[in-house]
Amino acid sequence: GIANIWVRDARASVAAANTLGEAYPGRFLLGLGVSHPPLVDTRGHRYQKPVAAMTEYLDAMDSVDYAAPLPPEPVPRVLAALRPPMLRLAAERSWGAHPYFTPPEHTRRAREIMGEGPLLAPEQAVFVGTDPDEARRVARSYMGIYLRLLDNYRQSLLWLGFEEADFANGGSDRLVEAIVAWGDVDAICARVREHLDAGADHVCIQPIAAEPGQVPLDQLRELAPALLEL
Repeated sequence: GIANIWVRDARASVAAANTLGEAYPGRFLLGLGVSHPPLVDTRGHRYQKPVAAMTEYLDAMDSVDYAAPLPPEPVPRVLAALRPPMLRLAAERSWGAHPYFTPPEHTRRAREIMGEGPLLAPEQAVFVGTDPDEARRVARSYMGIYLRLLDNYRQSLLWLGFEEADFANGGSDRLVEAIVAWGDVDAICARVREHLDAGADHVCIQPIAAEPGQVPLDQLRELAPALLEL
């Protein structure tokens, strides 16, 4: 859902978005994010002042003189936003926010900050399974890189009231339960409903495979009929 602004310049993003918008009218939404220091610095950039960097990037996009045929309607854009400054920027300069690795409490706070109107489309990791040990094993395997290397997510979780102790040993049970919804179909639908009740307009489901490399289409097939009823 999110394109790293350090990987492509603003003109390239405008060209790609307009090309897709022209080819598939109404079907493409451009997500933009500042990514994370370990992923940016290795590309030869210097990660600093993410809100300022995103603001400058949006300004550059808005100033691009695009000479090719335009899509029927402007391509909408959203921002990967976790904490208040980026959430406010998302509300002011885009359609809204597409938060990742966040529980319903983040959705509630994001809606309060952004106000009514801007799109709020959080991602929700899910695992269809009722064995607590298996579900937590799968969840910790998925969460590991985010808790070890990507400090933006840690800072977001601290803002929500989690503590440093929650990040140890792959994540506390409390943190695991907050980030990955697991259980039967009804339990996962209940979590999606929590996001919607907290102010989400749309919830993006990400099923987590039991083993790396698997594609969890079976989970999607099981969840889809119930989720479509929400």
